[in-house]
Amino acid sequence: MLTLGQKAPEFTLFNSDKKEISLTNFEGKHLIILFFPMAFTSTCTAELCEMRDNISTYSDLNAEIVGISVDSPFTLAKFKEEQKLPFDLLSDFNKEVSQAYDSYYETFVLNLKGVSKRSAFVVDKNGLIQYAEVLESAGDVPNFQAIQEKLANI
Repeated sequence: MLTLGQKAPEFTLFNSDKKEISLTNFEGKHLIILFFPMAFTSTCTAELCEMRDNISTYSDLNAEIVGISVDSPFTLAKFKEEQKLPFDLLSDFNKEVSQAYDSYYETFVLNLKGVSKRSAFVVDKNGLIQYAEVLESAGDVPNFQAIQEKLANI
């Protein structure tokens, strides 16, 4: 179980441009990590578009954003293009990072195995977890106000 103040689990995943992105790429900046179950679903689209529409708020708080799901890089590329998302979407196709962040459904709807749980983490510029919200219901979205308040206070 992840706890506030602990070092965020390291990761290296491919983005939608098939480029490797690591947690260390964000050293010196705050990072919002959003795990989401599946591209092209209504709640995931609403969540990521909320971040897109408020990107300047997060930029002003010295924060970068990444979205992570178990979708392939190719699916994520199409999703990012259609929704005009200005941040990286990372493919956790092998499901290792979702599990490392305790953001993993063994079984999801339609008996799908191994899907990312909707969750939000704020990792500070030193790589420490400052905010963690793992949602059991995929129909819920993270508390964006709480994320913004945490960023403003670190």
